[in-house]
Amino acid sequence: MRRTTRNGAFTLIEIMVVVIVIGVLSALILPSFLGRAEKARVATAKQQISVLETAITLFQSDYARFPDTLDELVEKPSDIDEAQWTPPTIKEKNLEDPWGNRFVYRQPGDNGPFDLLSMGADGVVGGEGDGADVVNW
Repeated sequence: MRRTTRNGAFTLIEIMVVVIVIGVLSALILPSFLGRAEKARVATAKQQISVLETAITLFQSDYARFPDTLDELVEKPSDIDEAQWTPPTIKEKNLEDPWGNRFVYRQPGDNGPFDLLSMGADGVVGGEGDGADVVNW
């Protein structure tokens, strides 16, 4: 009698079962990870808004006016003397939200001395759910 020996390879059925199991697990787990990533972006946007609020308030304290644009937090405004100008603590990259859009700054604001907002994942003012704006009011 002859013995058949198995050479250690997987059968097609075994490979298909593994692929299906991986697919089912991915379908169950992946949405929860994507939701966490979006929550992390919102939390980062809130933190960035807080930092920008502080920078705007310090600018107002130093120069007795609010900046006309967020760029004035990074570059010296033309109406401020070189001797009076203090180097910025904000970098240009911090003027963008986690979705790659620039923060919207309005001065005077509708909700306070200035409004500061991130347009969220959808990149437009307004929105709901994942596309909701992140604001300073």
